Amino acid sequence: MAAMLRLYEDVLSAGAPDIRLPALPRMIYVVHGNVTIADRQIGDDEAWHGESPVTLTPGSTGVTCWRWEFAQNDTGDALAGPGIVSHEKLSAKLDTLPKGELLMRGDSVAFPPGGCAYLHTHQGPGIRCLIEGGIRIDTQGTLTSYGPGGAWYESGPEPVFAQAAGDRPSRFIRVLILPRALLGKSSLQLINEADKAKPRAQQYNIFADAPIERPQASPDRPREGGDP
Repeated sequence: MAAMLRLYEDVLSAGAPDIRLPALPRMIYVVHGNVTIADRQIGDDEAWHGESPVTLTPGSTGVTCWRWEFAQNDTGDALAGPGIVSHEKLSAKLDTLPKGELLMRGDSVAFPPGGCAYLHTHQGPGIRCLIEGGIRIDTQGTLTSYGPGGAWYESGPEPVFAQAAGDRPSRFIRVLILPRALLGKSSLQLINEADKAKPRAQQYNIFADAPIERPQASPDRPREGGDP
């Protein structure tokens, strides 16, 4: 059974019951609001990551989160319960998952107006989601434009060119599954020699860069708030 990477959007109202998530490699990014995860309160543009079972408690204003999970199963689950609106934004079968020990990297990638990422590959697959601005992704002969909230998958080995909107800053959040040997190192590889000497427009903010275990068979996944 193939490993999967999934991205969910979870909207938890203030006063919604605690959410208990099973052990899985995951990153949770706060789009807006605040939430307590594993006794740590995080707010706008902050993230939590880990592999252990964890409890989410929405803050006094509620919270909107993007949640990436890496799992060895065919089906995923949105959260459920009173005061909770949750759905899967994107899932991908990781056919290009690196061999050997693995690393989960979560970060944000920001572009100035009109900035671009020259034709490049990465050393592992990942899911991106635009938080602000606009971006066009050119890969495998296809051009696709995304606005805020738009999510897309990149396999890693397939070359990609990214062009940000010309009239405003743009930024996306992503989670990559990489070889563990890249801990603390860039996964980007430029295709064209001429581009290697050019300045890069993008700026990075790392949320997670952590060794992870390969996922096992699906765990029991209690998702509803409140008592089981």
